[in-house]
Amino acid sequence: MKILALELEKPGLSASDFQPFLKSEAAQAWALYQAGVIRELYFNADQHTAVLVLECSGIEEAQKTLAALPLVQAGLIQFDLVPLVPYSGFSRLFEPNQTN
Repeated sequence: MKILALELEKPGLSASDFQPFLKSEAAQAWALYQAGVIRELYFNADQHTAVLVLECSGIEEAQKTLAALPLVQAGLIQFDLVPLVPYSGFSRLFEPNQTN
């Protein structure tokens, strides 16, 4: 299952709060990418927060995986998780007897 993970930073933090964890965070993200768990990784251009597309068996696995990240363990960030399913709307184009 694909899961969209949107980073939420704890309020009131500065860049220096994150600095000690950034190298280990990148290393962990790289390991998850190499393992096929992180399929895509971006920064939100407006907020410079992480946007990840994960491949997991479900929300629980995604929560467990993200909980192991150094910035999460340090209490600096958390993630809002959105489970994704394939868009099924195209079927309306090909099914007979559809009125809209």
